[in-house]
Amino acid sequence: MLDVHRLRVFRSVVASGSIGAAAANLGYTPSAVSQHVSALQRETGLKLLARHGRGVRPTAAGHALAAQADGVLERLGEAESMVADLRAGRTGSLSVAYFASVGSAWLPDVVRAVTTQFPGVRLGLELAEHIPDKTEDRADLQVCVAQAGFEAGSGFTAHHLIDDPYVAVLPRSHRFADRDEIELAELADESWVDNDFARGWCRRNLLEACTAAGFSPTFHVEAHDYATAVAFVEAGIGMTVLPQLGAVHLPQATVAVPVVRPTPVRSIYAVMQDAVAHTPPAVAALDALRQTAAASRAAVVAA
Repeated sequence: MLDVHRLRVFRSVVASGSIGAAAANLGYTPSAVSQHVSALQRETGLKLLARHGRGVRPTAAGHALAAQADGVLERLGEAESMVADLRAGRTGSLSVAYFASVGSAWLPDVVRAVTTQFPGVRLGLELAEHIPDKTEDRADLQVCVAQAGFEAGSGFTAHHLIDDPYVAVLPRSHRFADRDEIELAELADESWVDNDFARGWCRRNLLEACTAAGFSPTFHVEAHDYATAVAFVEAGIGMTVLPQLGAVHLPQATVAVPVVRPTPVRSIYAVMQDAVAHTPPAVAALDALRQTAAASRAAVVAA
C-alpha cells in the first residue's frame, strides 16, 4: 500500500524540479522531503528520481508513477471535498419516517427548514405507522407514537416532542357539546365511529382507556382516517374519539371536548439514529420538529 502523503511530496518534487524547491513550496525542510522520497522508493522498489544539474528529474518509472499519482490525488481531493460537504451538511441524504396524522401537519415545516438550510441534501420521506424491528430497516429519523418513557433501543435516541390527550369529537347538537369535559364512561352507549383502520397503537391506547372505564365501545362505522371519521360526525352518524392534535381544524358543525377519568394520552417522539445525530441536516430536522410540535400544542391550547 503506497503512502498517499509520500506520493504528494514526490509529485511536488517532480513539479518543482528539485528537493529544495519542493521543500520551500510545501513548507518542509529539504531533509524531510528527501526522507519521504527515499521511503517511497523503498516502498515501490523503484528508482524514481535521478540527479540532473543542480536539481533532479524523474526516471522513466518516476514519470509513470507521477502520471498515476495525478489521477489518485485528484480523486482523493474529490473524496476529501465530499467528506467536508457531508460534515457541513452541504450534500448527502437524510431519511425521515412519519405516521399519517403528522404528515400534513408537521412534515411541510420540517422539509422546508432542512431544504432551505441544506439545498444539496436529499430527503427520503416514508410513511410508517410502526418502528421496524430490525435496526437496519429504520430511518435516520422517525416520528412515532408510544407510551411515556419509551426507549428507542441501542444505537437510537428517543426525543420526546409532545403529549397528546384524546378528545371526543361531537356534533354541535349533541347533549355533551357544551361540556368542558366528558367522563369516558359517559360515552359507552354512544354510536362510535372508528378512525384507525390500521388497528395501531393509538387505537389500542384508546381501547385500554375504555376498558379502564368499564366498557368496550361499539363501533357502528369504520373510517380509515381522522378526516373521514370527523366527516361522519359532521353528518350526524355518530361520535369519534381521537388525539387532540387531530382535532385542531374541525368543521363548524362539530366540537371537540376533552375526555377524562381516564384521559387517554399518546406521546409523540422523534427517534434519531445516533450515527447521524451530529450531522447538521439531522440537527436541523430535529429542531424543526420540536418547534412545530410546540406550535401545534400552542394552537391546541389557544383553540
